[in-house]
Amino acid sequence: MVKVLIPCGALGLGYDPAALARGITQKPDIIAIDGGSTDSGPHYLGTGTSKYSRGSTKAEWRELMAARATAGVPLVIGTAGTCGADDAVDWLVDITREIAAETGEHLKLAILKSGQNPQEMAQAFREGRISALPAAPEIDEETFAACSNIVALAGAEQVQAALDTGADIVIAGRTTDTAIISALPLARGCHAGGAWHGAKIGECGALATTSPNSGTILIEFDTTGFTVTPMGAEARATPHTVSAHMLYENSDPYILHEPGGYLDVTKAKYDALDDRQVRVEGSIWVESPDYTVKLEGAKLAGYQTVSLALVRDPRYVAHIQEWCNDIQSRCTSKAKERLDGDFTIELRRIGENATLGELEPDGVAGTEVGVLGIVTAESETLSREVAKMLNPYLLHHPLTEQEEMPTFAFPFSPAEMSRGKIYEFCINHVLELDDPMQAFSLQVEEIGG
Repeated sequence: MVKVLIPCGALGLGYDPAALARGITQKPDIIAIDGGSTDSGPHYLGTGTSKYSRGSTKAEWRELMAARATAGVPLVIGTAGTCGADDAVDWLVDITREIAAETGEHLKLAILKSGQNPQEMAQAFREGRISALPAAPEIDEETFAACSNIVALAGAEQVQAALDTGADIVIAGRTTDTAIISALPLARGCHAGGAWHGAKIGECGALATTSPNSGTILIEFDTTGFTVTPMGAEARATPHTVSAHMLYENSDPYILHEPGGYLDVTKAKYDALDDRQVRVEGSIWVESPDYTVKLEGAKLAGYQTVSLALVRDPRYVAHIQEWCNDIQSRCTSKAKERLDGDFTIELRRIGENATLGELEPDGVAGTEVGVLGIVTAESETLSREVAKMLNPYLLHHPLTEQEEMPTFAFPFSPAEMSRGKIYEFCINHVLELDDPMQAFSLQVEEIGG
């Protein structure tokens, strides 16, 4: 049996300290936590930075390092620094060194990096070792050179290699969410289907329970399946909460693809052991003939300036789409006449359909609508110039030429807010490897007192 303690869904989100302490009393074999994902968009991979504050990250990481010391087991984090780029890994490594120096603790640290060299990826593309995932964008050799960061998603094998160093702490770059949880159970001979399935259920901590904010859960793996036990005082795992998590961030509720194969939970059975624990058996792991890892890449997509106008006049609220369409058309024409360069103007109606846009099935405006003007251009100067041309339209543009000039509200002065560089995902492919460690680097160092 292998016990994996998962403090929460991601470092920086926070968790219930009492639940973590309760988990440590269960004598886990390893503590595993995710460091991020692509959920927050391409900026973090594009810049190699974390979305979470350094202060919060350091405070929570210090607590987890202390919990690791108490339990005397390895602590592993995957997708460090939100995106798992090499710079983000170095950021968390620096925080770890600081904490070790402050506490005087001597630690063995394994650093697993996932960053990819653009030239090597272009060569792999020429060799036919990179293939597209469903709905992937079209790419060519120049795509790799345009990327500011490319990462490969490590699987269980790479995390196992890091654990095999005897490290107290493993800081990994981009990994699959499941790899850090499944690695040790697989290495110790637990049921492969159960290891991958339990890792999927545990990837977001207590999200698979009735009390998601409690954060911490314990998963026990063995030779036939796994058992989920929440550590929150009021949290419960039920067959519904556990089975439902296969729907989370997964296009197929029964199949989950990972490096080296895929998980099939079609025949899985979920049984409540009591009012808090769930036992799962029947999951199947199917090995693939080729070993592939997913690639993610982000590149610069331009520069952006945004403005926000607040519209309350009932007539304008009732005709807000017509008003926005007219502004977008007029301002775009004027800017093209007076400025050189490529740009786009987008107006999102907050309070009506800003989230889904044209996909909104039943958008209804209320008393007030916020109109978010988004100008994206090939340079920061151009984006700001176009945004300034947009300013008077958002402030005073009438619905018709034969009516009084209206005045709407800007919540800020100046109304234009620069977002600087913006990024877009441009690689969603898989890379075929001859050896699992081929696309990854591993180094070990001693830190602390």
